[in-house]
Amino acid sequence: MGGSLPMRPGIGKSICRNRQSVPILAMEVIRMDTTTQPGSGSAPEGLWDAVVIGGGAAGLTAAVVLARARFATVVVDRGEPRNRLADHMHGYLTRDGMAPGEFVTQGRKELARYGGTILPASVAEAHRIPDGTFRLRLDDGRTLRTRSVLVATGLTDDLPAIPGLAERWASQVLHCPHCHGWELRGRAVAVIGGAAGAVSAHHAALMRRHSSSVTFCVNGSEISDAARRRLTAYGVRLVDTPVTRVSSAADPTGGEPMTIEFDGGEALSCGAVFVAPRPVPHDAVLKMVGAGENPENGLVAVDQQGATDVPGVWAAGNVVHPRAQVVAAAGAGSTAGIGMAGWLLEQELSAAVPDQHRDAGGVHR
Repeated sequence: MGGSLPMRPGIGKSICRNRQSVPILAMEVIRMDTTTQPGSGSAPEGLWDAVVIGGGAAGLTAAVVLARARFATVVVDRGEPRNRLADHMHGYLTRDGMAPGEFVTQGRKELARYGGTILPASVAEAHRIPDGTFRLRLDDGRTLRTRSVLVATGLTDDLPAIPGLAERWASQVLHCPHCHGWELRGRAVAVIGGAAGAVSAHHAALMRRHSSSVTFCVNGSEISDAARRRLTAYGVRLVDTPVTRVSSAADPTGGEPMTIEFDGGEALSCGAVFVAPRPVPHDAVLKMVGAGENPENGLVAVDQQGATDVPGVWAAGNVVHPRAQVVAAAGAGSTAGIGMAGWLLEQELSAAVPDQHRDAGGVHR
């Protein structure tokens, strides 16, 4: 199916209010005496106030903020959040232990309550067009045009190339002691090092607070002599022999369910394995619109409100902050949503002055 996505009333060339047609400025920015109040039905062409790409904690939170501020908001999301394979999430006050799928379901219901729209798709192309707005082509061929964009597409966890890790990911192979450490208290735990040696060493130390049996399988990761001495003194066992495989124990009855196999034939039984994956941000849309990078970490740079250096483009959650937990991603989404609402409002205030001409990005003409 091609063509533009049908939109709701209130986003086209005019808004019907008290049976009167209120004209929109040429750049289609709503005047301050009207609203983008959602309604039923559709118009053949239109301009969204905000398109949120990604429907996890960051994206849904931002979308609710924007919808509650009566900005016409659509979330483009395939329903594949980073934590979808996990049974539970933790560290989110009042939501501790909730299944990630249930969290998303409830978030979508809240967005619908305020008139927000969910579109099951992904963005294939994104461009900033001359009038300052953005045109997005979806993977099904449809297009969206919007005044602002929030990218909250998360990341992919690139695991070390060790047989057995990927198929046990998010169940027996974990990445965050703050998310899962409490549930493993008293169990034997192994941490397998990878590209981020310092992070793995930190994980080993954190897990030592939950268990008297923590083994750090260095596995070729870089770790200083000082760090080795500190971990050893803290009660962490270090093993330098390379890991060749992770498997499930043949008979875990009364024992630990996981087995780590080493080069040379030795094996280690444990209750769970922690690794520090290499984060691969889903930042293609941000790159398409020309968002600049932070030279220190290679991630797309954002300010304290999540704004990029492209006017009208924000980013929040793991796509720009790989270590953010669900609660932190939601907080970043809220901050970004508030920032976007303020930016959109500023455009409308400026557009309300009839003798000033600007594009939708606020640029004087």
